[in-house]
Amino acid sequence: MNHSLVTRNRVLYIAWPIILSNISTPLLGLVDTAVIGNLGDPTLIGAIAIGSMIFSFLYWGFGFLRMGTTGLVSQARGSGDETEAKAAFYRAFLTGVFIGLVLLALQAPIATLAFSIIEGSDAVEKAALTYMQIRIWGAPLSLSYLAIIGYLLGQQDTRAILILQFLLNFVNIILDFVFVVGLGFDVAGIAAATVIAESLALFAGLAMVITRIRKGHGGLAINADRLKDAQALKRMFVVNRDIMIRTLCLIFAFAWFTNEGAKSGDILLATNAILMQFVTFSAFFLDGFALAAESLVGNAIGAKNKQQIKVSIRYTTELGLATAALVSTCFVLVGGPVTDILTNVVEVRESARIYLPWVVAAPIVSVWCYLLDGIFIGATRTREMRNAMIVSLFFYMLFWWLLVDLYANHGLWASLMLYFISRALTLSYYLPRLISQ
Repeated sequence: MNHSLVTRNRVLYIAWPIILSNISTPLLGLVDTAVIGNLGDPTLIGAIAIGSMIFSFLYWGFGFLRMGTTGLVSQARGSGDETEAKAAFYRAFLTGVFIGLVLLALQAPIATLAFSIIEGSDAVEKAALTYMQIRIWGAPLSLSYLAIIGYLLGQQDTRAILILQFLLNFVNIILDFVFVVGLGFDVAGIAAATVIAESLALFAGLAMVITRIRKGHGGLAINADRLKDAQALKRMFVVNRDIMIRTLCLIFAFAWFTNEGAKSGDILLATNAILMQFVTFSAFFLDGFALAAESLVGNAIGAKNKQQIKVSIRYTTELGLATAALVSTCFVLVGGPVTDILTNVVEVRESARIYLPWVVAAPIVSVWCYLLDGIFIGATRTREMRNAMIVSLFFYMLFWWLLVDLYANHGLWASLMLYFISRALTLSYYLPRLISQ
């Protein structure tokens, strides 16, 4: 296949393995919620929501290890500099291991800080702490794994990513049932299952990357001066810094959403946790085309081909919008029954149905900002991404302040939808400049 030519088929060729692997990721969240939800205790559902939120800050905050690597590797690939692609992976992987070890060493103060900020009931916080104390041991695994995914996506090897994600999530789901249903470990079982699955996926991913480098990059060895190249290191740290700020703003927005639900009691916390699984499902589904945009736009920029940049944006947008409409339609048809599967707590079921229309709207509203994120990551235009996210977060907080007192949880969901719109509008402001330059 001609990698320099962007067609709709090429977009689908890159996107479909990502879509399938991403579907399995929220499926894991659904299984986590369903396994815990059917124990009959809404406190445990809230604990998983809060525990996951804590690791969203820890791991998503370092999402640059995936996103920055994809942009740098895809541009190196487009320019034909495969040695730099290899060097970019090595830098990101070693950075991930180092950061993971630092987080592991700082687990006690991290826990203290997290639970001084989060406002949940004592029972929810106690269970969430148990979850956190186990999950933190997977930090070096999770963060270095992000570099593997970023490298493979930059090389447009999305089928390898599909295999890795299926391995990660399949093992995790099986262990959920073994540890929680079979052995009765509740939240501790969910956390242990995740750490074990992460270790298996990491070693499998390393084997794939090593095999690819040996075949295409002249062996694993690299000149130390190339690895320590000052200009390349500066570029990596600038890109990573901007993406980290952008990602922390994003995670703060979702953490704020979860925490505001927690203030309203365990039932609304559990309700929003279940409905957020639908939003997560749609986001990862649509992100398949955003990730395709990352790789294709990055490759086109590396090749200095402006026409291919425009075509990449056009085709990923067309297919992303069609997918968003399909996902929203599915939520209309099956949203209620799926909610009933996720929990047997009657109060949570009834509450979830009240707010289900927001879940239906989410894919159509959010698809624009996900696609634009992909375009800007591939172009490594991270300063614009950072600035757009900061402005969007300001408007999100403004919307929350205006709406929540008037409309309670409906106001919280409305502010989230307006946040998605703000992200799309602010990035759209910079798009013509990206294309022209």
